[in-house]
Amino acid sequence: MKLSLLDRSRTRAGEPERLALSHTVERAVAAEQLGYGRFWVAEHHGVPGIASGAPAVLLAAVGARTATIRLGSGGVMLPNHQPVVVAEQFLMLAALHPGRVDLGVGRSLGFTAPVRRALRRPGDEPDLFVDDIAELRSYLERTAPVTARPVLEEEIPVFVLATGSGIRVAAAMGLPVVLGGPVLGSPDLPDLPDLLTAYRRDFRPHRGSRPHVTVSLDVLVAETDAEARELALPEVWAMVQSRRTGVFEALEPVSAIRERRLAGRVQELVERGLDGVAAGAPATVRRRLERIADLTGADELLASGSTYDRQALVASDAALAALLLDSCQQAGRGSL
Repeated sequence: MKLSLLDRSRTRAGEPERLALSHTVERAVAAEQLGYGRFWVAEHHGVPGIASGAPAVLLAAVGARTATIRLGSGGVMLPNHQPVVVAEQFLMLAALHPGRVDLGVGRSLGFTAPVRRALRRPGDEPDLFVDDIAELRSYLERTAPVTARPVLEEEIPVFVLATGSGIRVAAAMGLPVVLGGPVLGSPDLPDLPDLLTAYRRDFRPHRGSRPHVTVSLDVLVAETDAEARELALPEVWAMVQSRRTGVFEALEPVSAIRERRLAGRVQELVERGLDGVAAGAPATVRRRLERIADLTGADELLASGSTYDRQALVASDAALAALLLDSCQQAGRGSL
């Protein structure tokens, strides 16, 4: 699998939120040096734990500090935007950073009801995701009545961030698909091979496109399995808490979480969350990724791990790049 990185600009307890954005840019610079193929950023609104609400703005900053790595959104949430505005933003990015820009799109309406109201998305509108993608693509391909500018010769690849129904949308529109979250949540992944078989079977090429499957998965690598699971704890803890409180908070240090002496149902949810992360020593992570590759036939891994300890995250990114580079060399390929 090719290797890419998704950074959600996670905030950290005790730090100004602006630092999360600086850290995202720094992580992208390091990812380019390590040989990662793409660097993607996210869109979340009104979430205390995530500082990135404007992917195009953040990608402009990342592009200014890098030279070769592809830049993408994981993703722009189309229900929140006019397609023509998204097209203009990413055409401008592609003009500033030629040959480097991807556009991942999703359909999330927002994390909470107040956020949905702030976005003017009460939640009872018809689902226009397919229509929005078609309109967006018409601007990018200059087939719309209105010409989105700047006009470019290159085409900007569009990716669909998908669950079950999104996979079918991607196939019908001849678009690459990015799988993550609930569709990868089961340890046994029972339905995923069938979903992807249908995706490849029903794929309708668009301008010569071919099926392309990217798997987005939280991955953290450390010297031992136990150390890696500790690195995964802050993100898992934030997710468990969000399901109880409705608020997705900043990352906390492992020591602060352990001081709570988790027990009962909370401990059970945390352990289940940790099991869903590809966290471990290099050999453990290799086995986990090989299994996912066998099940999905994925073309690309979009690693999306995060932790409170930024130096440990830097080391994890380097270890993951080394692990996949070693796999490529063993398979007779020379790069990620």
